[in-house]
Parts: sequence; C-alpha cells; structure tokens
Amino acid sequence: MNIRPLFCAVLALLVLASAADAQISLQVRGSGAQFSRADLTELLARYEEAIQSPAYSSQVKETARLGAERIRERLQRGDFRLGDRIALTVRNEPNLPDTVAVQSGPLITLPLFGEIPLDGVLRSELEAHLTRELGQYINNPVVEATALTRLSVQGAVGSPGFYVVPADMLLSEALMVAGGPAPTADLQSLEVRRGNEEFLQEDEVQAALVEGLTLDQLSLQAGDALVLPQEEGGVWERIRNVSFVVVPLVTLITVFTR
Repeated sequence: MNIRPLFCAVLALLVLASAADAQISLQVRGSGAQFSRADLTELLARYEEAIQSPAYSSQVKETARLGAERIRERLQRGDFRLGDRIALTVRNEPNLPDTVAVQSGPLITLPLFGEIPLDGVLRSELEAHLTRELGQYINNPVVEATALTRLSVQGAVGSPGFYVVPADMLLSEALMVAGGPAPTADLQSLEVRRGNEEFLQEDEVQAALVEGLTLDQLSLQAGDALVLPQEEGGVWERIRNVSFVVVPLVTLITVFTR
C-alpha cells in the first residue's frame, strides 16, 4: 500500500487551522506542476496589484513585495543554478548520460554536442529549449528532460541531509524523501530558508502544504533549505488529537493525489 497520498492528506489536516488564518492567498495554481512564463507573468501582475491596493494589510503587501522579487528574478535569470541536475533522454542517442550536472553559466555540457546555455530558461521551458539546441545537430530530436534541484532538508526528519529531487515535487513530499517528519516534528513551524534568511513567510509555507504546491511553484532553487523544528508531543500525538475537521478519507485521497 502506498501511504504517501494519505500522509500528504494528514500533513494538510495538521496545518489547515493555521493556514486558514492567512489574510489572502496570492498563489496561482498555474497550468501545471511547473510554472510557465505566462503563469509567472500572471502571478507577478497579481503581486503588483496587491502592493498598490489600499485593500490589503501591510503584511500582505510585504508578502506580495517579496513574491514579486522572486518572480522577476526567475523571469530574467531563469531557474537553473550550479548544483542542479537534469535527467535527460534523447531518442537514438544512447551515448549521452542519463543525468547531467548544471555548471556555472548556467549551462550543461553534452558529449559530441558541447555546451548548451541555460541562462534565462525556466524549468517548464527545458524540453523545448533542449530540443531547439539539439536540433542544430540532430534531425527532429525527441527529448525528455526533467529538472532536478538540490535541497537541504534539516531538523526533525528521519534522515537530514542534501537531496536532489524533481522540481515538480510537492513541498510535503520533499520531507518524505528525507525520511519523513520525526515523532517530535512541529509541522506548523516548517521553515523554508535561502542562505541565512527566511525565504518564505510562515503563512506561505503553511498554505503551500495545504494547497499542495510544488517546489517550482514556490520558486525554490538549488541550495535552499527546509528546516523542520521539533515540538514536544510531535506529529503522531497531534494526529490522534485532530478534531477540528471531519473529511471523508476517500475525499482526502482524491484531493491530494490529483
């Protein structure tokens, strides 16, 4: 039995109460697990509207300002950083490696084909970009490419460390890759950090867990860290004490596996 969908549902239940207190959700679901350029442009417009609107609190405006900065950087610089990797398959090209590292530039280097720049390329644009680049050497190349990013998962998880994971993975699933929350984990205090600074605000993190957002939808990049603090009693005691909402199990599984 695959327990991951059920565990994701439990995660959502545990954080639902605090996330419901958020003043507004500025997230855009988008057209897929990875934001397209159109999705990011729409989200940027929504952030900028919130910044200028007198209807929103200073807290919401600060969230919007930080979000707008993240989106502008992605639209200008693209998504790929040193430390990322790309899972790659090119039909009828068995001598190519199945995984390549992103080098400084950013770029990748492929045997026979040389360097392929990635500056300004979004994850959602990767396959089309590589298809165009390889089309200079191969007739009608058929390319399958998956963007992988290197995250640090620390704190109250089974196996803290660095993990290279698909960028379209759910935030909650990234915790499972590191062994899942420890019994003493405080899921409502999960932090997403970039360097020594908090990258996402607490309400954003909780909303991301509830709404099932992916690493790409949260604009995470190589080197970012998930830090799960500890709390006495931990997750399993809180699961036993959950009584603030009653949702049929089949509904939970349907929602969180879509």
